[in-house]
Amino acid sequence: MISKQTFPKTYPLIDTHTHFDAPVFDSDRELLVQKAYESGIRHLVLVGYSYQYFKRMYTTEQLLNKLVPLTAENTDSLNLSQIKGHTAIGLHPFYIKEHSEDHLKSMASMIAKQRPIAIGEIGLDTFTESMKEPQVVAKQKRFFKAQLDMAVVHKLPVMLHIRKAHAEVLAILKAHDYDAHKLGGIAHSFSGGEQEAKAFVKLGFKLGVTGQVTNPNAKKLRRAIRAAVDSHGIECLVIETDCPDMTPIQCQVSDNSWPDKQSHDRNVPANLPWVLSSLSELLNVSPDRLAEQLWHNSCSALQKTWDYPLV
Repeated sequence: MISKQTFPKTYPLIDTHTHFDAPVFDSDRELLVQKAYESGIRHLVLVGYSYQYFKRMYTTEQLLNKLVPLTAENTDSLNLSQIKGHTAIGLHPFYIKEHSEDHLKSMASMIAKQRPIAIGEIGLDTFTESMKEPQVVAKQKRFFKAQLDMAVVHKLPVMLHIRKAHAEVLAILKAHDYDAHKLGGIAHSFSGGEQEAKAFVKLGFKLGVTGQVTNPNAKKLRRAIRAAVDSHGIECLVIETDCPDMTPIQCQVSDNSWPDKQSHDRNVPANLPWVLSSLSELLNVSPDRLAEQLWHNSCSALQKTWDYPLV
């Protein structure tokens, strides 16, 4: 769902984490790309979680890169900047039981043939009791380290998925050859505490901020973001939709009697400005300054040199 409210100004934005290849977008993906372009989105990263969907992601990337905004005929061609799609591939820890050693080998082969923008989302997840079982955690750690090895070999940034395992992930990263100061990297949809936030930034990672920040009740998250910024400046943040999840509260259906509330609460890339707006208020930083810094932060995290465009 897209909020009917509008912003007084549009800023160039990079959506650093989406699942825009998901089937829930199949019926209106091209329309949503247009809405995203109108909202300022200029780059969009498709992030992997299961080997069986990697080809679908690359197909969606190709589609995005073929689409020309409907506003093109009214735009100076020299300044036209359509949305560019990018693919990151990785084996998500929450789906560890589905992953096999063959998937790791095939993923390594795929990276060599069709270089992704990053490896992710990878990490550790002990959110449920079944995910805490020793053999499950051991397999998660093995796959996490193997994918960090790939990142080092191919000099690619990683996108971290961490739930209820921040200390364990920090320990693995500190012992591994992967260096986020050199290769970039994002702690996606950060959910840790203040000290953990500062620890990941100290290692060279940017903290990924989602629509969760739009919720005033997300006090732990908001404290962690402020603590990291107090220590390291706004240079430590990037923003993301994580669509179709993490819908900003401004875009959610409040009436639970709505017959199809779940589909109407689907998050979309065009909602990213709400994350910018809430972060601007939280940090007391003007959206103009914050938007440009977030652009440069995203480029740093993804090891890209995209120019900050005029919208």
